[in-house]
Amino acid sequence: MTRNPQLVVTMAAPEIVPFAKTGGLADVVGALSGALAGAGVRVNMVLPAYRAILRDHIAGRRSCHTFQVDVCGRMVTGRLYRKRLSPLLTVYFVRADEYFDRECFYGTAAGDYPDNAERFAFFSRAALEVARLNHSRVLHLHDWETAPAAAFLKLQPDRYPELSQTKTVLTVHNLAYQGLFNHDHWPALDLDPAHFNPCQFEFFWMINYLKSGLIDADRVTTVSPTYACEIQQDGCGFGLDGVLRERSKDLSGILNGVDYGVWNPETDTFLAERYSNETLAGKAACKAALQQSYGLDVNPGVPLLCMVTRMVDGKGLELVMEIIECLLDDGVQFAILGSGDRRYEEFFCALAARYPGRAGMMIAFDEAAAHQTIAGADIFLMPSRHEPCGLTQMYALKYGTVPVVRRTGGLADSIKPYDRSVSTGDGFVFLDYNGAALLDSVNQALAVYGRKAEWESLMRSAMATDHSWNRSMQAYLRLYRELSSK
Repeated sequence: MTRNPQLVVTMAAPEIVPFAKTGGLADVVGALSGALAGAGVRVNMVLPAYRAILRDHIAGRRSCHTFQVDVCGRMVTGRLYRKRLSPLLTVYFVRADEYFDRECFYGTAAGDYPDNAERFAFFSRAALEVARLNHSRVLHLHDWETAPAAAFLKLQPDRYPELSQTKTVLTVHNLAYQGLFNHDHWPALDLDPAHFNPCQFEFFWMINYLKSGLIDADRVTTVSPTYACEIQQDGCGFGLDGVLRERSKDLSGILNGVDYGVWNPETDTFLAERYSNETLAGKAACKAALQQSYGLDVNPGVPLLCMVTRMVDGKGLELVMEIIECLLDDGVQFAILGSGDRRYEEFFCALAARYPGRAGMMIAFDEAAAHQTIAGADIFLMPSRHEPCGLTQMYALKYGTVPVVRRTGGLADSIKPYDRSVSTGDGFVFLDYNGAALLDSVNQALAVYGRKAEWESLMRSAMATDHSWNRSMQAYLRLYRELSSK
């Protein structure tokens, strides 16, 4: 094992597994931090002390540090609570109850919290406090909620003299979410108004937190090589493609990895029966359990398609809606797990009612159900319009659930198209964003499914694909070392 005792990294994110999660960001930051610590890097994670964290992790504990931040012309007190997870891995919870003692992280069903500009300006300052306490050589920021920290450090160096040698890395997990706020929120940042300009925070007369980080971070990464190229193209950068092209020499795409300590059918405690690449028999039990849980006819021979997704625009749900009845009429089964926009939820609930025994819908964000759905299905659908990286298609590979994906972002980088003539590949890939292209790709998968020996060989190839964090972690480690040497 390579030890890096001189390298100290502060990892700041609005959510980190196992403490707070709404999506893949939390999985990535938690797994990356653990992998870095395992390689000998001292990592200090920092995230807000949300209500569940107050209850489950810091109740009765004493804070290790108190600080104050000027937010909108008043001093707000923050407290840090430290919890050591391993010799080289520590988490800091940022407590400011007026901002974070809430049931939800970013907002409610009614919309985003109106003070999010204040909440995450404060949190970005808190990340700098953790970096200062630990003499961090690298401050690694994730998404818009922490991006202002790079600007604070660059624009107000006199406030942070202890961090004069600290380098900043900003990872963009999804460029569609930028932290846009009306100009009247500017006092939350406690910066000279002169910095509200097109070269810093201003974006069509709005404040753009992510833009500030893209400009001021020493290096910018995103979560797959293909996505790093896509977001620099006209019309694909959500208005920031010009900024990204200007930073192209400092921008890189590093494909996310999978934590196989959590996502592994050999050890997964959520499953009806465990299985492996060598012993596939348990997958049949998982399929039967899945069919029962979704109200489908228990039939080991019928091809079972699934989706595990947020039900929002861009996930390809409209393409599935276009073709699913054709597939169901041909005898497949379909199970979908997710929640989100009402129009999608209503469509798939109605579909399940029209096709009893063949279609099932579970409106939920449920970790156990996600594992069970992916393990029990035969084919996994992920026909996204855009997908920065995606993790579920890589989970599906490990569980022998063959993915059908669109060639975009991390889907293009993680799924190799199946080529029967040379027996290579681990999934099915289509390009054009329309129902016909998706249907053609699904039918190709179903044709192979009908050839049992060939399908089993494809499943084994998928399960053997290695998307562990080691490769990705090493890429980040090289980046940190390069920055630290400057």
